[in-house]
Amino acid sequence: MATLLYRLGRTAFRRRWLVVLLWAVILGGAGAAAVTAPASSDDGTSFMPGIEAQKAFDLIGERFPGTDANGANARIVFVAPHGGKVTASGNRAAIDALVTEAADAPKVLNAVDPFTAGAVSEDGSTAYATVTYKVKADDLTDADKATLEKAVDQARDTGLTVEVGGTALAEQPAAGGSAEAIGIGLAAVILLITFGSLAAAGLPLLTAVLGVGTSMAAIMALGSVFGLSLTTGTLASMLGLAVGIDYALFVVSRYREERANGHAPREAAGLAVGTAGSAVVFAGLTVVIALAGLTVVGVPMLTKMGLCAAGAVVIAVLVALTLVPALLGMWPDAVLARRTRKGGPVRRAADNAGSRWARFVLRRPVTVLVACVAGLGVLALPAAQLEMGMPGAESKPVSSTERRAYDALANGFGAGFNGPLTIVVDARGAAGAKAAVREIEKRIGTTDGVVSVSSARFNPAGDTALFSAVPATGPNDEHTKDLVRAIRSERAALEQRTGATFEVTGSTAMNIDIAEALQAALVPYLAVIVLLALLLLLVVFRSVLVPVKAAFGFLLSVLAALGSVVAVFQWGWGAGLLGVEQAGPIMSLMPIFLVGIVFGLAMDYEVFLVARMREAYVHGDRAPDAVVSGFRHSARVVVAAAVIMIAVFSGFVGSGESMVKTIGFGLAVAVLFDAFVVRMALVPAVLALLGDKAWWLPGWLDRLLPRVDVEGAGLAAPSRVAGGERAPQDPVHVGRP
Repeated sequence: MATLLYRLGRTAFRRRWLVVLLWAVILGGAGAAAVTAPASSDDGTSFMPGIEAQKAFDLIGERFPGTDANGANARIVFVAPHGGKVTASGNRAAIDALVTEAADAPKVLNAVDPFTAGAVSEDGSTAYATVTYKVKADDLTDADKATLEKAVDQARDTGLTVEVGGTALAEQPAAGGSAEAIGIGLAAVILLITFGSLAAAGLPLLTAVLGVGTSMAAIMALGSVFGLSLTTGTLASMLGLAVGIDYALFVVSRYREERANGHAPREAAGLAVGTAGSAVVFAGLTVVIALAGLTVVGVPMLTKMGLCAAGAVVIAVLVALTLVPALLGMWPDAVLARRTRKGGPVRRAADNAGSRWARFVLRRPVTVLVACVAGLGVLALPAAQLEMGMPGAESKPVSSTERRAYDALANGFGAGFNGPLTIVVDARGAAGAKAAVREIEKRIGTTDGVVSVSSARFNPAGDTALFSAVPATGPNDEHTKDLVRAIRSERAALEQRTGATFEVTGSTAMNIDIAEALQAALVPYLAVIVLLALLLLLVVFRSVLVPVKAAFGFLLSVLAALGSVVAVFQWGWGAGLLGVEQAGPIMSLMPIFLVGIVFGLAMDYEVFLVARMREAYVHGDRAPDAVVSGFRHSARVVVAAAVIMIAVFSGFVGSGESMVKTIGFGLAVAVLFDAFVVRMALVPAVLALLGDKAWWLPGWLDRLLPRVDVEGAGLAAPSRVAGGERAPQDPVHVGRP
C-alpha cells in the first residue's frame, strides 16, 4: 500500500498540470450536469417501509384516488379578541369568508370550517379550520401559498388572532451555505496558527472546497435519477468539508516533515502520500463503512444520505492523494515555514508539547485511564434517559406562526389536538362496511385516553374509511404512545367481530413506529460497522488489542456525546445558548446518525495517531518510546484536525433545521471527547499498561492477514536525501510484528 501510494504521490507531483486539469474537468463536468439536470422530485419511496403507520399511508393513497396521504395541510387557528367568542356574528363571518376563499384554490382537496366540524373550544374562544391539499408541500407554488396567506391576512384585519400550523405554509430552512462558511472561516484561522503559513493553511481549505463542490454537484446532477435533494446532501456537505480539510492537512503536514528531513520536494511528496496517505485511505474506509452501514437500517432517506456522504468521503480521499501533491508540485516551498523558506535552520521534531504530554501519561497511566473513563461515564449517564421522537411545531421559535398555532390549540382544546391519530379502516372483508366502521369508531372512541373521534369518511368504493381520534395528551407524551399501543391491541377482537381491520397512522403514530423501528435497528447496525471496522483495523495495525481498545474508546465517546445531547436538547440544560426554543425528545434519526458518523471519525483519529506509533515500533522503537514518537510527530496535527472538525460541525448548530442543529452539536462534542479525551489520554494510557502486548498478534493470524504496509516499512530503504530518486525497495523487516 505505502509503495503504491508513494509512486502515486510522485506521479501526481510530476504530472501536476495534468492532475489539476483532470480535477478541473471533473468539477466542471459535474457542475454542468447539475445545472442541466431536471429538478429532483420525490420518487414516492416510503419513508420507512414495513411499519404500520407507513402501510396505512400507502393504503390511503391506494384506496382514496386523488388523495395523497402526505399531501400538504394547513390548520388555521382562530382566537377571539379580548376574551370574546369566535361564534360572534362578525368573527363567524370572517372565518366563513376565509374558509370559502381557501376552498376555491385549485390544489385544495377540501376545506372544513370549524362550525360544521364542531372544531370550537368549549369556552368559545378558539376554533380551527382544516385545509387539505391534493399535493405535497414541496409542490405548492408561491401563488398557491399567497392565496391562503391573503385570506389569513384579511381575517386578521377583522381583529381575530389567526395562526397557521401544518405543512402548507411552514417555513423551510434556508439552503444557503452559512454553516459551511462559518466552518471554513474557523478552519482557516486554526490552520494558519498551526502552520504559520498562508499557503499551508489555504491549500487544505482549497482542496476541501473543491472536493465538496464536486460531491454536491454530482448529488444535484443525479438527484432526479435517485431521488436526491439538497437535504440528502447536507450530511455529505458537512462530512466532506470536515474530512477533506483533515485529510489534506495530514498530507501537507507530512510533506513539511519530510522536507525538514532533507528530502527534495518530489521525494517528500511521494513519502507524504505513501505514509500519511496510507492512513488517509484506511481512515476514509472506516468512515465509508460507517456511512454505508446505514443501509441496514431500512430507511430509504438514511440510505441515500449515508451513501451520498460516503461518496463525498471517497472524493475527499482521492483529492488528498492526487490533487494535494499536484498543488504541492506547483508551489513546493510555499507551504514550508517562513524561516525554512528564507534558508534558516531546519527544526527537527526532538521534543514538543505532544511528546511531553505522552511522557506525562506514561508516568501515570492508571490515574489518567480512571479519570477518562469516570469523566466520560458521568457525561454518558443522561443517555440512559433518552427519549426519541420527532419534535414538531412545539420546538419552533415562538416568533413562528406554527408555534403560536400549536400553543393556541393546546390552550383551547388540549395538547392532544396537536397530534390526532388517523384510523384507516379496511372493510373489504366485512359483511356490512358501514356497520363495521361504526362499531370500530365507537370502540376506539371509548378507549381510555381518547378525547373524541371524528365522523368517518368513506372512499368512492365504500370499502375503506378514515376517521381521526384525538388523544388527551400531546404527541410526544408517553401516555400517547401507550394509547396507540392500546388501540392496536384491540384490532384482533374487532376484526373477529366485524370482519374489518384497521391501522393507526398520522404523524404521531408514524413517529412512534419510526422510533421503535430505529431502536430495533440500532443493534444490528452497530454490529455490522463494529465488526467490519475491527477487521479493517486488525489488518492495518496487525494487532488484536489495538482494535478492541479503539472500539472501547468509541463507545465511551459516543455515549458521552449522546448524554450531552440529551442534557441539552431533551432536558434543556443550556439550550437557550444554542437557540433551542423548546426542549423535548431527541429526533429519532439522530442517535443512529451520531453512532455511525462518530464511529467513522473516531477510527479516523485512531488510524492517524496510532499509525505513527506503529511506524516507530516497526522501525525498532521500544513500545513506550513508540508512543512518545507517535505523539511527537502527530499530536499537534491531530489536535488541529480535531479542532477544525469541531469548528465545522459547530457551524451547523446555527441551522434552522432541528435535526441538523442536533447532529452538528452531537458531532462537535463527540469529536471533542474522542480526540482530546480518548485518543490523547486514554489511548496512550492503555498502550502504556499493555506495553509490547499491545502489538501482539498470533502467528497463525499473522500469516493469514494481508500485509498492507500502512506504516511505510517499504519506504524505509536507504535514505533518499537531497533529491535522491531511488524507488522503494522491498519492505524492511526489523524483527517486529
